[in-house]
Amino acid sequence: MEGWNTRIAFDREHNIFHTAEWAGVLADTYGFAPICFTAGRGDEPEAVFPVMEVASRLTGRRGVSLPFTDHCEPLGSSEAVSAAMRDALEFGRTRGWRYLECRGGGRADFLKNAAPSVSFHGHALDLERDTDRLFARLDGSVRRAIRKAEKSGLTIEFSTSLSAVHNYYQLHCITRRHHGLPPQPFRFFEAIHRRLVDRGLGAVVSARLGDQVVAAAVFLKAGARATYKFGASDRRFQETRANNLVMWEAIRRFASEGAAVLDFGRTSLDNEGLRRFKRGWGAREFRINYYRYDLRRNAFVTEPDRASGWHTRVFRLLPIPLARTIGTLLYKHAA
Repeated sequence: MEGWNTRIAFDREHNIFHTAEWAGVLADTYGFAPICFTAGRGDEPEAVFPVMEVASRLTGRRGVSLPFTDHCEPLGSSEAVSAAMRDALEFGRTRGWRYLECRGGGRADFLKNAAPSVSFHGHALDLERDTDRLFARLDGSVRRAIRKAEKSGLTIEFSTSLSAVHNYYQLHCITRRHHGLPPQPFRFFEAIHRRLVDRGLGAVVSARLGDQVVAAAVFLKAGARATYKFGASDRRFQETRANNLVMWEAIRRFASEGAAVLDFGRTSLDNEGLRRFKRGWGAREFRINYYRYDLRRNAFVTEPDRASGWHTRVFRLLPIPLARTIGTLLYKHAA
């Protein structure tokens, strides 16, 4: 992955998912192979299209930009991006890919008339150093929740330690069970710590009530863009509104450090509750479209959003150790 970050630096819109460090997380955890397609007329790239080759005995070989990523739009001008994507398709044919998936791709002429395979809501908050103005932009219910949290005896910690990642992961497993989803393997979070958090590209923000961590979130950062990647909490302490205080203190910190945007990630179109939560922070809403090109059919194809279904009801009933085992076995093949 030598020179990967140098290639993406030309575009100010790059986020943490475009970086070599994030590609390294996916390679370390799941063994995916990173490939960076570029296009341009001179020595400097005019487009960058990062892809991971996913090879699975169960689900086949394919190219994904990028697995376990909310959105990773190709960088550069429309014409150059289209050229890089065509190169990726030709490469995929030689490698026997089933399909090429692009998670966000509004810049490319190549995708202009294509139907998205699946769509999500995206939310991003424009930051400014004046936190009073930021606070005034919040929905009234969010402001009240923050004030309540501030009076609940909570303390907020920003940490880059592996122990903070451990504490987060305990809550993560509980929260994933509540949502009916298996947790990712802990080695995924170990790789996030090693490749990103420990190198100053992120932090774990935790809310404690006494000695107990009751809510936590993992934030990542590249350039002027911060990303809210994971959040979890202990529902027994929901009345403290710890999640709201974690988010608000992270917003304040990133704004004070000069970040321009906080990305809230993707939200399923039918998850109105999560959509309302993100909009309550004053975030602007946009559409994230995924595109999947089937190399056997030579056509763009659609697929359902599998965020909910019968499997979520099953995972809510499983003990956490069993759900963790399933997640460890499953995610490499489900990317």
